[in-house]
Amino acid sequence: MGKILIKNARAIVTCDEADRVYYDQDLLIEENKIARIGADIEAPDAHCIQAGGKYVYPGLVNTHHHFFQAFVRNLMTIDRPGMTLMQWLDAIYKVFIQLDSQAIFYASLACMADLIKHGCTCSVDHQYCYTQHTGVNPIDLQMEAADMLGFRLIAARGTNTLPRSEGSTIPDAMCETTAAYLQDCERLIAKHHDPRPFAMHQIVLAPCQPVNCREETFVETLRLARSAGVYMHTHLCEGENRDMLRRYGMRSLAWCEKVGFLGPDIWVAHGRETLPEEYSILAASGTGISHCPAPTIYGGSEILDIPGMTRAGIPISLGVDGCSTNEGSNMLDSLRLAYLMQAFLSKQRGGCPAPYDILKMATTAGAKMVGRPELGMLAPGKAADLFMIDAERLEYAGALHDPQSILPKLGITGNVWLTMINGRVVYHEDRLAGVDERRLLEEGESVCTRVLRDTCPAFAPYRNNR
Repeated sequence: MGKILIKNARAIVTCDEADRVYYDQDLLIEENKIARIGADIEAPDAHCIQAGGKYVYPGLVNTHHHFFQAFVRNLMTIDRPGMTLMQWLDAIYKVFIQLDSQAIFYASLACMADLIKHGCTCSVDHQYCYTQHTGVNPIDLQMEAADMLGFRLIAARGTNTLPRSEGSTIPDAMCETTAAYLQDCERLIAKHHDPRPFAMHQIVLAPCQPVNCREETFVETLRLARSAGVYMHTHLCEGENRDMLRRYGMRSLAWCEKVGFLGPDIWVAHGRETLPEEYSILAASGTGISHCPAPTIYGGSEILDIPGMTRAGIPISLGVDGCSTNEGSNMLDSLRLAYLMQAFLSKQRGGCPAPYDILKMATTAGAKMVGRPELGMLAPGKAADLFMIDAERLEYAGALHDPQSILPKLGITGNVWLTMINGRVVYHEDRLAGVDERRLLEEGESVCTRVLRDTCPAFAPYRNNR
């Protein structure tokens, strides 16, 4: 990779411990690390990127996604206003069950391309769609897709082990046994998990959610994950508490506390149903929450109490969630939505995170939550993961005095100018590096048509539209 010199950037927003912003300065990269930030850096042997008029930011870290859902979006036969989470799950799993490994491969490419084009350089993907058509190789294919695009992937190996016949929302054919799940987790850790700093591939163990898994699944996940030194993840407090109370006589968080599924090596997605009296449980254990604003709006559900949770000491990061509850993978859009949602309730809650606080949720907080302190900020020794926007645009006139706040505050949600991951430029001026985007699009569309559009009842109303 050699050296890259980013020259004369209009602003470098570091998100470091001192919240420094450098104006009209340079950033030197050596191999995959940031070597120096300062004025008038000389590096005659470096490839030079002229960054006049550009704002530079740390790469965004997305802490919750479901790539496979890219082929189950823009689907109005399923996404009807007013559905509860459990109603939606009951409907959508009838579509998920038809996906095969090729569909997951191309759906993953679509999501990672979207993430890259909007400044995300590292993503967790919670892959829990295992069917008779997928086999157990979806994560292997996702790693292959990530390598094609030069993307940093943390693959969360999910599972559902409680079948519908025993009270869950999961079709029996989509369930695994705990033993089969653990066996594949061991395989994936051995094959793909790189524990070193700057790793491009890592594995997380992630049973889908307590309401759709057996207790033994969570208990054995804890045992394996902690013996292997990998992190854990699940969905929690996103609409399932009524079912948990009916089945176990306790809410989800109390259930997790009972089985021991809490700790600084665990974070949960959503957490929007968490009660104020439960905040201390998460805070004391160091368990974090990945806040996903888009599905909250889609579901018309509770808005996460970020001010209250922050005061209680709960770590909070940002996620886009799966495409079928978001419709895309745009982390910049999630920044904007998160800020507006908190502003909407600021009077009732006695405060609102600043726009820059939201940006740090998507950078430093996300990196810390997934155990990657080398990511999420621009400083010497940190990973060369970053993105740039072109600030020399007429529509930004009058707003360029605060580069720390401008992304969430203005809602700058379009494609970025450049994205770099691990010291390599993977996207620049609307071009993904090293791939034929049109060919991949055509192949992905063909797979979607074969697997879903021509066979799935949910797509029947659209068949005459092609």
